[in-house]
Amino acid sequence: MEHRKRNSPAWVSAIALCACLSAVSPVSAKDEMPDHNPTVIADAKASDGPGIASPWSYSGKQGIGTAYEAYKNYQFSDSAVTGKVSKVWFSLAEGVITETMYGRIHEAQIREMQIAVTGKGWTAFERTDTTSHVAYLHTDSAGRPLSPAYRLTNTDKQGRFVIIKDVFTDPDHQTLMVRVTVKALKGPVTPYVILDPSMANTSGDDEGRVDLTHLQAWQGRVALNLSASVPFKAANVGYTGTTDGIKDLVASQTLGARHSATTVKGNIVLVGQLPTVTKTLTVDLAVGFGATTAVATTESTATLKTGYARVLANFNGEGKAVGWEDYLASLTELKSLIPLSEDNGKLLYASALMLKTQEDHTSAGALIASLSNPWGDTVTTDVSSTGYKAVWPRDFYQVSMALAALGDRQTPVAAFRYLPTVQVKASTPGNSGATGWFMQKAHVDGTPEWVGVQLDQTAMPILLGARLEHLGLIKTDELMSSYKTMLKPAADFLSHGGTVGLDWNHATITPPYSQQERWEEQEGHSPSTTAAVIAGLVAAADIATQAGDAQDAKLYATTAEDYSRKLEQRLFTTSGKVRGDDRPASYYLRISRSEDANAPGVLDDRNGRKGLRSDLMIDAGFLELVRYGVRPANDQAITQSLAVIDDQTLPENLRVRYDFHFPGSTVTVPGFRRYGNDGYGEGTDGGNYGTMSADQRGRVWPIFTGERGHYELARDALKAGGATAADIDAIRATYVKGMELFANEGLMIPEQVFDGVGFKTAHDYTIGEGTDSATPLAWSHAEYVKLLRSLRDRQVWDRNPATFDHFSSSSKVKD
Repeated sequence: MEHRKRNSPAWVSAIALCACLSAVSPVSAKDEMPDHNPTVIADAKASDGPGIASPWSYSGKQGIGTAYEAYKNYQFSDSAVTGKVSKVWFSLAEGVITETMYGRIHEAQIREMQIAVTGKGWTAFERTDTTSHVAYLHTDSAGRPLSPAYRLTNTDKQGRFVIIKDVFTDPDHQTLMVRVTVKALKGPVTPYVILDPSMANTSGDDEGRVDLTHLQAWQGRVALNLSASVPFKAANVGYTGTTDGIKDLVASQTLGARHSATTVKGNIVLVGQLPTVTKTLTVDLAVGFGATTAVATTESTATLKTGYARVLANFNGEGKAVGWEDYLASLTELKSLIPLSEDNGKLLYASALMLKTQEDHTSAGALIASLSNPWGDTVTTDVSSTGYKAVWPRDFYQVSMALAALGDRQTPVAAFRYLPTVQVKASTPGNSGATGWFMQKAHVDGTPEWVGVQLDQTAMPILLGARLEHLGLIKTDELMSSYKTMLKPAADFLSHGGTVGLDWNHATITPPYSQQERWEEQEGHSPSTTAAVIAGLVAAADIATQAGDAQDAKLYATTAEDYSRKLEQRLFTTSGKVRGDDRPASYYLRISRSEDANAPGVLDDRNGRKGLRSDLMIDAGFLELVRYGVRPANDQAITQSLAVIDDQTLPENLRVRYDFHFPGSTVTVPGFRRYGNDGYGEGTDGGNYGTMSADQRGRVWPIFTGERGHYELARDALKAGGATAADIDAIRATYVKGMELFANEGLMIPEQVFDGVGFKTAHDYTIGEGTDSATPLAWSHAEYVKLLRSLRDRQVWDRNPATFDHFSSSSKVKD
């Protein structure tokens, strides 16, 4: 229905390589406590059958997309103005379609889909044998993207052919649509569609069948059907690496033996031969999804019948259709932020699309961390895994606040109302312990996945509620109701702690000492965690006062003051040895495990890196004290710590800051690792993450360039008269421009970028290029958006006014 308008052989070698990898997936940097199994749900291992095990796909995405779906009463509904809710998401990497989800946002049904091309005596594959470029299909006159529909242009490295693919979803059906144009440049070529399914979020236990009009796969209650606008000349379904037809294509440029159906469950590949191309061929492909192959076929058939032009217009929101144009038009602050960008708003518009795209379409407001599996191309798919396609309340908060900064008046509210889904209650299945805290990581339906306690993730929902009420997005009555049911239990946990009783976790939590800090790897006192906890408690005190709960208001405020008073004692060392010589330095620690920052203890081994004394592992997490209003930007402890963070002569493994220079730009971009001695990243020996060896190295995260920009604004704002236009321009020229330079061609901001230390890995990274960690990272895009909003307002967007007022007007909370 129409929407209604509101006013190479490398393929084989890659499979073979995967078969030699460990079956144990490496822990993601959303890391859990190492001595426990963090998974509450036991996922059964899927059988590859006669096939060879596959990995997920490369996580450095060129693009991600889904249909825009409007709410009805802050929920997704087929009766909303966008009609039938589409639940299909796709990603693009290395020129091909990678993980494609249907159902819940983490439920991949396709691992990879690409085109192989044969000619006289040769076979080429898009992913390995072409040079790929990506562009947005629908932009405004300034080149700003207006929808997450993409055009991939893949040019054969030997100049024999070009493949152009337009990729988007049908907003009115459960369908992925791909228009494929093949151009033969040096004689006739024959293209083949190769679809590698991962039904039910694993590559094993799939079944399939093919004929000249359908390529189908299924597992349990989910199925897919690929149909084309022209009949296939030949088709095959086989087991990966054995009977899938790929070896035959490589050896003889034909499918050879053809199989119409599988005989046992396993890891399968579907192949369809398209007509031979002498000049140009354009074919539309529609991959439909449903509970059965019949339903999936109905979906794909309907999309093909609607046709490319109409489906794309509906997706974009052109004419009478309600789509992505309408969502962007609803963002009341979007256009006002364009002048704060350095690229005339291109990354700003892409960020708005990326943030909204990464929301589940069943649970409104369920915002995930990234539509990717980090280091996916070395993680086998025999066990269902969410990767980053799950809810972390910390990333969730960042995205919600960024959407509010854009002027989205609905998604942040839906997100706030979703939060009880991931809060631990007496009724949480399996819980026998403390309540009020928020789960470390959960599926979008609220199913617990990792159950470590991170106190910042319990504080941030309080901050979000307070901010939404201040912005007028929720009414005071709703905030008061949420105080009783959600925010007060959270504030009580931040004040008193308790003994946890969920899955493996039976720890006793004594705030502000956290079982895990914001990088989910160490226990102890943390500046970034403590900043969020203090701000959350002050916000809770303010809400409690409004609710007439004077007793708890006093408790929360007094507790926040106590945590603040002891902050430097616990976390600011005056005898730090990070410089590696006899000169003691004064700075905030990343983590302390005692009440004395000058005797902070030794940290645990993590990610292959041996744990060091706490005063040797530094990070810039103390800037969160400024962001939330706990400390002023000119606080001596802050400025002394910055001097150490900025010291690029520190021993290589302990160093945090790296400056970047990009071709064609004169800007020096400050970049920062999470912390010294970080091992969450590719190895300096060129290996991918997962070996858990001392060669592993956490790289630079673009998030921190934005965090530093926020600090510079906070510092400038302290001047008489506040930040000047020149101050704003200087921050834009360095920090805004820096984040834009870190984005890839598809305007995706990565989790990590290559810092030039060690080998470039098999991906041959250039300095500043996104790695195989997670691209796009929702938090990265959120930080960029919030920096623009902060610069426009000349005040840090995340600053909690009650916290800032409380601590800026009183010195009693510091020694």
